[in-house]
Formats: sequence, C-alpha cells, structure tokens
Amino acid sequence: MCGIAGVVSPKIEDKEAVIGGMVEKITHRGPDDDGFFVDKFVGLGMRRLSIIDLASGRQPIATEDEKKLIFFNGEIYNYKELKKDLIDKKYKFKTDSDTEVILHLYEEYGESMLDKLRGMFTFAIYNTETKDIFIARDFFGIKPLYYLMMDGKIVAFSSEIKSFMSVPGFKTEVNDSAAYNFLSFQYNPLTETFFKGVYKLLPGYYLKMNVESGLAEIKKYWSFDFDQDNKIEESKTIEAVREIIKDSVEHHMIADVPVGGFLSGGVDSSIITSLMQEVRGDNKIKTFTVGFESLTEGQEAKQTSDFLKSDHTEITVGPEEYFASLPKVVYHFDEPVADPSAIGLYFVAKEAKKHVKVVLSGEGADELFGGYNIYLEPFARAKLSWIPSVFIDLVVKIFDLLKFNFWGTNYLRRLNQKLEDRYIGNASIFSQKELGSLWKGNKEKMISLSPLYKKSTGLSESTRMQYIDINTWLVGDILAKADKMTMANSLELRVPFLDVEVANIASLLPNNFKWRNGVTKYILREAFKNVIPEETRNRKKLGFPTPIRDWLKAEHLYAVGSGKNTQNVYETILNNRYIKEHMEMSIIEDIIDQHIAGKSDNSRKIYTLLMLAIWYNVFVENK
Repeated sequence: MCGIAGVVSPKIEDKEAVIGGMVEKITHRGPDDDGFFVDKFVGLGMRRLSIIDLASGRQPIATEDEKKLIFFNGEIYNYKELKKDLIDKKYKFKTDSDTEVILHLYEEYGESMLDKLRGMFTFAIYNTETKDIFIARDFFGIKPLYYLMMDGKIVAFSSEIKSFMSVPGFKTEVNDSAAYNFLSFQYNPLTETFFKGVYKLLPGYYLKMNVESGLAEIKKYWSFDFDQDNKIEESKTIEAVREIIKDSVEHHMIADVPVGGFLSGGVDSSIITSLMQEVRGDNKIKTFTVGFESLTEGQEAKQTSDFLKSDHTEITVGPEEYFASLPKVVYHFDEPVADPSAIGLYFVAKEAKKHVKVVLSGEGADELFGGYNIYLEPFARAKLSWIPSVFIDLVVKIFDLLKFNFWGTNYLRRLNQKLEDRYIGNASIFSQKELGSLWKGNKEKMISLSPLYKKSTGLSESTRMQYIDINTWLVGDILAKADKMTMANSLELRVPFLDVEVANIASLLPNNFKWRNGVTKYILREAFKNVIPEETRNRKKLGFPTPIRDWLKAEHLYAVGSGKNTQNVYETILNNRYIKEHMEMSIIEDIIDQHIAGKSDNSRKIYTLLMLAIWYNVFVENK
C-alpha cells in the first residue's frame, strides 16, 4: 500500500525537486519507505506502507532488461496464483511482492492483464525506451488516481490532489460546477475535481500516454453490469454466496503484518469479522469500533465482538473533538465529502493504527446486495399507486405554503416523480429547485445521470437505483472516505465485498433474492444464518451514525478547528468568502434558524455548507 505520483512532461524542469515535493505531501500514505526514478521526460515517485515482502519489495521494480519499471499502490490478492503461471512461462522474480507480478503480467499480456487481477490498485508502468507510460485504476475505484492538465496536456498524476501544489504553474482555482453539484450529491460526482484542471481517472479505466509527444488515450476496460438470472436456485445461491465471500476474506487477509477488522455492529462488518475469525482459528482477531456521545452503536458492536470473542477496542468521540478535527479531515479528503460518518472513520482508523497495519471492512455490500432501505421505496410506491396524483400534488403544495415538514413530506414529493427525476443516489441534499434559489448569478449545470439510466433500462427500479449508486455514490462517497480517512493515519483498509468474484455472483441475483417482505440483502442475510448473531443478522443498516442533528442545535456552538482564530460552526459558514459570493445568504440564515428552532431537520444541508466552507478556507485561503 502506497501513494504514487509522477511528472510526465518534458517541459517541467528540475523533475527531481518537483517529484520530491509531490511525494513529500503524501508521506502519510506510506511512512515506511520511498522510491524515485527521474529521466529527461519523467519524474516518478512513491511512498510505501510495507505490507507484503517487507524486505525486498522496494519500488520501483524493473524488468530483467531494465527497460520497464513500475510504481504501484494497492494489493493484488491473487498474486501468488498469478506468479505460479508466470514462473511456468519462464519469468524470473527478484522479490516476493505482488508489484513484480503486475510488471511481468504486463510484459506477457499488455493491457489485457488487467482482467486477471483480483484486488485494489493504481499503478504506473514506464517504458524507458519508447517513453510510454501505462496507468490503471481498479475495477470499483477503491484506490484513487488524479491527473493534472495544463495547456490541454497531462503533465502530472498522483494518489492525492495536494501533490500538484508542488508542480510549477499549478494554481488553486475553484471549479464552480463541482461546488454546485456537491451541494446536491454531498460529494463531487464530476470527472473534473474541485480544482480546475485536475481530473479523476475513473474506476475501471486505464490511461496510456507517450510522455515525449504528450499524446494520451483514456479507455474503459471493465464495468459492473447486472445480468440477473431468475432461474438460479435459492439454496445453491446461498451456499455459493457464503463460499465466495469466505474465499474473498481469505485472500484479503494475505499480509506480512497484523490484520484487524472494523466492526460497526451491522450485518456487513459482522460477516467480514466472523469470517476473519474463522480463517484465523484460535487466534483472536482485533476489532475496532467508534461511538459518539449520546448514541449506542458501540453496544451493538460489542454484542458481535462478544459472540466472536474478538479482541475488541471501542472509542467514543464527543462534539468538541469532532468539530475540532474537521479542517484536518478536509485537508486529507482533497475534495469536500459531506458524510458525517467519515469523521468517525478517521478516529477509529487513528486508534486501529496503534494495534494493526491493515483492517478489513464491510463497504460495498449494500450496493452489490441491495442493502439500503431506500431500495424498498419502489415497492411501497406500488402499494400507493391508487392515490390520484392530483391529490398528492395538492397536499405537497399546501405543506410547502405552510413551510410544514414531517417525516413523509419528501416521500410524497417523490411519489409522482419518475425515477430519473427523483433519484441521484443515496444522498440528496439540496434539490435542483432549491439550488435555483440558493445559487447566485449564472446557474451551473447539474450532472446528467441519463447515460447510467439508459444503460440500466429494463431492470427494476430498485436495481436501477443500485446501478446508479455503484457508479456514483460508491466511489464518490463510500470509497473516498474509506481510502482517505484510513490513509490519513497510515492504515490500509481492504474491502472483501468489492472483489470481482463477489461482484460476479451479485450481478446474477434476481430481485427477490435481494428484497423480500421488507427485508434488504435477503440472500446475504440467509447465507450467514447461524454464522453471526441472530439479532445482528436481522438488524437494519447501521454504519457509524453521528448525532449531527443534535450537535447543531446545541446552545453552545462548537469551534471548528483549533487555535486562536477559530470560528464556531455557523460563523464558519456565514463568514465564508466563497459562500457569500455564490449563494443567497438570507436563505442560508433561514435554513440555520429553522434548524435551531426545531422546525426542520436541516442538519445535512448545514453540514454540507460547513464542509464546503472549510474546504475553501483550507485550500484556497490556506488557513
């Protein structure tokens, strides 16, 4: 596990100093070691968190003829099987690392080698003769990769955006379109980031570039698609799901360092930790959870840890500590992500790092197996189809005029909308209508999800919602926070549910294997009956819930960050230069007042604005 970076423009001088500065900014991703390669055309570098082959896995690793070399971030879980095949083909190995396996696979198969990998990765392979560089990102986007464009050409890449601050000529210019979309999605769903000129290499894509000419090609090599099979037998599928997930956990536990697990008390993390304990046998695994003052999820995690007899650690975070951490968290995120649970992940990763170097977690199960409660909404809508749409519209208009909100108001608003108009993913903060009033001046464009909806034509509404989330929410929120919050603490996080073999079986599941009688993830729960506690197996989704609603109503407003010039939560929003320039402050003041008075739960909107304000303060105003 590492962070990688590179300068790939012959026009940039003193590449040794530039790549040194780029890599220094991602030291937290790999505090154990570094490695560099510099010639006339490129400066390549990395920071290493040593997990496999601690002694001889230093990068870059070169081919026998020294013509090609690789910098790698991630883990390949089937590297031992792949290595055997390569040895049969007469390849010689200098190390026991998975990094060298990737390099020889590329020698043998070229770009098609990507189909053979089972893992999480971004890597760069450089041909010193032809001056070609090949960069790839894993199937689901577990590991991040950004690239910087200047004058229409790619000039640098990195695991984190902050590396580009060391590239000559780079300027921090806000991409207003990213900020606009962020207010709805709670993360940036665009390919271009919050920083103008900085782009994401998307999941399942590779980038080929000749660094001498600057010519580049970006191509998709993999995508997740549903291929539902209504003829598969339930009992056989239950067995197959159990076996493939166990196999994935076994592969994900390969390491030469201590491995532990995150445990929220929900079904997904309980499955992973139970299988880890099964694989480990009598040796207790270490499990970790985070709780927040006034919530009880720590108790639920402890129920599972007691059942497993794991070596369990729980930490509790209060509001002062939570809000004080936000500037540091935003710095590590690069782009704002307004998911309150991300900070819990930051703190539990900080604690886990004291005990282990690798953790396994349950991300991805909800997207692949249909775990979010909102996926049940189409079934409920079908039961209410008898209500005249005119009546629903009238009720909603009356509520809007009275500024009256209750728990079902938003549901009523969505009842008459087409799926494409109402569903943009698991989080939806400001609606398009609300943004029209909030955003000053020229309105930015909301990203269109119509290509994804078009590709999912013919599937049920619930499955189409899954498809949207797998292609947007999963990478933009879930995996972004998983990577950034753990790597901020030099901890590697692995996600066994997001294994290509697990994905293959999940793609076949018919609707009634995912949702049955109001139960989500039906087949997954059945597969692990008698493996995890029954109370846990039947529990609704937990994650790391955060009492942000109550904290934002407290009489004493908490300071954001630490130091002499700190502001409280609402001052941070209301005094922010970017927000004042781009948004109607009277609307924001009303949102805050309504929340404090208890008339509306606007906590997610307030939190989204807060994270945007902090991002601007940290990266643009350098506070």
